[in-house]
Amino acid sequence: MKFDLNTIILLLILIALVVGGIALFGAFQKLTHPLEEAEQAVQEQLDQIVNPTPTIIPDPMTIIHEVRGLSRLETASYTIEKVITAESGQGAFAFLFGDRLILVAHGQVIAGVDLSKMGEDDIIVTEDGAAVVTLPPAEVLVVTLDNTKSYVYDRDTGMIGVNPALETEARQAAEEEILSAALEDGILEMARQNAEVYVLRLILALGFREVKFADN
Repeated sequence: MKFDLNTIILLLILIALVVGGIALFGAFQKLTHPLEEAEQAVQEQLDQIVNPTPTIIPDPMTIIHEVRGLSRLETASYTIEKVITAESGQGAFAFLFGDRLILVAHGQVIAGVDLSKMGEDDIIVTEDGAAVVTLPPAEVLVVTLDNTKSYVYDRDTGMIGVNPALETEARQAAEEEILSAALEDGILEMARQNAEVYVLRLILALGFREVKFADN
């Protein structure tokens, strides 16, 4: 196949355009790539400014105020739900100053005996090898609200003010009511009985043939 001079010149021009286009595209990529990297770096810096990563720096000094051993034997636990209604400013101007809420409170009462209150005379071994034990009186050891489960179910306020102490007072009343409910249901008696069972097993494991509990 023969090509005339014009055809050859045209082919050379096309080849030059193709090679030049490839080179220009490569140069364009080299120019735009640093711009993209710079834009990404600026975006990361902006994100760091708007949403900074929190830095936690614990104080290297630790102060221990008190260390003590616990001898409390927890032997009864009650989990109680109580609904409390608290209100203030419910007079003639309740539409202005009134505040009323309903608190659904979940709490726990734990009772037991404090074995640290026992002395040497509270465990007596008789001649026939029996152990006579006088346990301390059962007592309430913990009364607490579970804040993860306690919540304000409803609140109705006047046009002007909200009583900031109303919810705190409602929670305090809830603790008192939960404690009262546990006491009325006999948590101390249950704690006493469970403590005797625990101590009985412990002393029998020491080799005593009989264990008696004295009234305190």
